[in-house]
Amino acid sequence: MSMFGLSHNWTLIVWTVITIVFLILFIAKFKWNPFVTLLLSALLLGFLTGMKPLDIVDSVTKGLGGTLGTIAIVIGLGTMLGKMMAESGGAEQIATTLVNRFGEKRVHWAMMIVGFIVGIPVFFEVGVILLIPIIFTVARKTKMSLLQIGIPILAGLSTVHGLVPPHPAPMIAIDAYQASLGPTILYSLIVGLPAAIIAGPVFGKWIGKRIKVEPPAQLAEQFSASNDKELPSFGLTLFTILLPVILMLIGSVATIIDPQAVHGFTVFCEFIGHEIIALLIAVVFSFFSLGFSRGFTKEQVSKFTSECLAPTATIILIIGGGGAFKQVLITSGVGDAIAQIATSAHINIIIFAWFVAALIRVATGSATVAMTTAAGIIAPVLALNPSANVELVVLATGAGSIVLSHVNDAGFWMVKEFFNMTVPQTLKSWTVMETLLSVISLILILGLSFIV
Repeated sequence: MSMFGLSHNWTLIVWTVITIVFLILFIAKFKWNPFVTLLLSALLLGFLTGMKPLDIVDSVTKGLGGTLGTIAIVIGLGTMLGKMMAESGGAEQIATTLVNRFGEKRVHWAMMIVGFIVGIPVFFEVGVILLIPIIFTVARKTKMSLLQIGIPILAGLSTVHGLVPPHPAPMIAIDAYQASLGPTILYSLIVGLPAAIIAGPVFGKWIGKRIKVEPPAQLAEQFSASNDKELPSFGLTLFTILLPVILMLIGSVATIIDPQAVHGFTVFCEFIGHEIIALLIAVVFSFFSLGFSRGFTKEQVSKFTSECLAPTATIILIIGGGGAFKQVLITSGVGDAIAQIATSAHINIIIFAWFVAALIRVATGSATVAMTTAAGIIAPVLALNPSANVELVVLATGAGSIVLSHVNDAGFWMVKEFFNMTVPQTLKSWTVMETLLSVISLILILGLSFIV
């Protein structure tokens, strides 16, 4: 590599650092809208790196459209599935059944499983809103500390958000790195479950004894107003939520057995196993299993599915903005520059992916922004490292994106308000839990990389 090439690479990196500082400053300090800031950062990076003005616009639209192609549908359908579960009382049914099954002594283990299952189709914030009633209900029934029940649920939700497909966040990285869905799901469970156990039930029990909090009075009252309607059955609710995962696994298994898709049946399995089709089937099924069969009218079901989409608009736009920024990183040659420098320095790509995502996460506060931006930086590095295990790099990026949630993260304030905690209490409980999850996952991913 020539001296010029090297200095040119470093120039590109300097411009990227300036742009990322701009991005962070405007989101964190000046509280600008992340979508607008991401678009401005993409333009700024394009101009600084010497791209032609119209090429920059081209990259922005291509990146935004390309990223949202699948993700927008996944988020929309996942949110509808979550909403049907909340309105039908399915979430409450799962909580009640698990408390009865596991007994009060082990209820915090059950709560982690609830977070894990419910988090599959929905974004973290949506998951918290869905599950807060369960946390308050269980805390009231068992007289246990709110954090002892809440932390395991939050750990389950966070793990799925960062690591487990078909959640939209890992799907961003799977898409960017062209990883296989089946192995990623398998590895994410091997890594995610132990991490969630330590950061959830184990840490939750310890911290629950040290920080005593009462739920906010008005909220507790609102959620404990019991519905007189009969709840849907546990089995049916569980089947409805897990249906997209089951269909995706069927698709992956079919691909493994018949990689050339010789049989028509394999093609069919791959079709129903595609994340969009799997979620669509599950949502339509939920209209019947958790909607009409529960006595809701078609107007009510239509109202539920429309009103739940409004809050997702922001998330969808931010992911699109991240995609635009990612595309400019790639088109301007910054991605290649980082790739060449990282490769010549022989950095372990799993640690590199975790570190890049972690830096952006700590700086911007958004796991989703961290995931999309890091994907753009790491994808070219992967292209130069054909021997790397792509699926583990997806997980490392996801693990980095959930580290150290603090005052610039919307999730931080959400947890603080719902649990009625002070900022120091939230840092000691929620922030420590997120960091434990991230670091334990990284250690397990590195361990797996020696085996697979």
